[in-house]
Amino acid sequence: MSGFSHKIVQQCRMQFPALLRKENDQSAIFFDGPAGTQVPNAVVDAMTEYLIGCNSNHGGLFGTAIQSDQWLHKAHQAFADFVGADDPDEIIFGQNMTSLTFAFSRSLAKTWNAGDEIIVTRLDHDANVSPWVQAAADAGAIVKWLEFNQTDYQLDMDQFESLLGPKTKLVAVGCASNATGGINPVKRMCELAHQHGALVYLDAVHYGPHGLIDVKDWGCDFLACSAYKFFGPHLGTLWGRRSLLEKLEPYKVRPADNKIPDRWMTGTQSHESIVGGMAAVEYLADLGRQFLSNPEAHRREALVATFKEICEYEASLSKHLLDGLAKTPEIKVYGVTDTDRLNERFPTFSITHNAIKTTELAKLLCDNGVYVWNGHYYALEFTEHLDLEPEGMVRIGLVHYNTIDEIDRMLAVLEEVGCHTN
Repeated sequence: MSGFSHKIVQQCRMQFPALLRKENDQSAIFFDGPAGTQVPNAVVDAMTEYLIGCNSNHGGLFGTAIQSDQWLHKAHQAFADFVGADDPDEIIFGQNMTSLTFAFSRSLAKTWNAGDEIIVTRLDHDANVSPWVQAAADAGAIVKWLEFNQTDYQLDMDQFESLLGPKTKLVAVGCASNATGGINPVKRMCELAHQHGALVYLDAVHYGPHGLIDVKDWGCDFLACSAYKFFGPHLGTLWGRRSLLEKLEPYKVRPADNKIPDRWMTGTQSHESIVGGMAAVEYLADLGRQFLSNPEAHRREALVATFKEICEYEASLSKHLLDGLAKTPEIKVYGVTDTDRLNERFPTFSITHNAIKTTELAKLLCDNGVYVWNGHYYALEFTEHLDLEPEGMVRIGLVHYNTIDEIDRMLAVLEEVGCHTN
């Protein structure tokens, strides 16, 4: 049984003030996590403390600047622990994953020649597609597309192996799909790519709130994620191998330090967001310390414990939701629906209803206080490939502060919708 007892879940929820919101005299249900989770009080407090106590630019010789830089150094270490890296200087901060990837793609593309090949997928968020497609066009490189199957919408691994070759320079793939919730076999993909001398750029944005990121175990070369998807503020993070970050040439202003990580962090960063992101990592680590009954547990050890429990708890939410959706035959779920395969997915569910438009369904849910997303959520290759545009799908995205009761309330709305359409 998951360590997320009813008591623990309620303790978590009490730390998120946004969950007190009302919608039409009902408690709002936040099933919009994949677009951005809510934040605990600790994140708000850390950002406020920074802005009041040491709001300063980087590198000054006076008190607030020194204190600010100390906080930022701690944040680099916290995010290194979060992704499973040893070196805090391998952590780069930026506006968001998309902006970081666009900037980084320009530098990496300078190493490509005409006729080189890159691999992107039809399943990914466009932030891990368009930057590479555009960079390849600039370099004269060839883009190869990895497809997904039409049954459970997982990546076609047989095709992946056939796409790799001596000309492959980069594989860009998401750790988990923000459309289907499916978990991709990125460790195996890294192994196969490296056999051909290719680099691997992982998008862990959707993975971050649900599973333990481990860059060392996975063997990737670069990994990007966004703190606002795992209970922090709007902030992007990029991890890369030191040897590559030092070798590649960034696009930067001349006065910027040429040492990592500064050479990759263009302009003045949002320091308060970086500190808030560190607080989000600490929030997750403190959960693990509670499960371990050890308030002194090292941050990485605590995060391992946290995500073990999150995975188990969220699997129970997924099973409950899938069982409920299966009772409405008018609803189609895009992704793994076999409850014996919950280890292959996170609790993110994209659905369509055969009798009501996606926009109308999303509006009905939102009017009943159930906040869901609709459209393509930037997984545009996926929705276009399935001929779902322009309506797209309704996305139900759960995280660990969601509950069975909230799922049941949403299912009751869907059941009522079904009664009116029959």
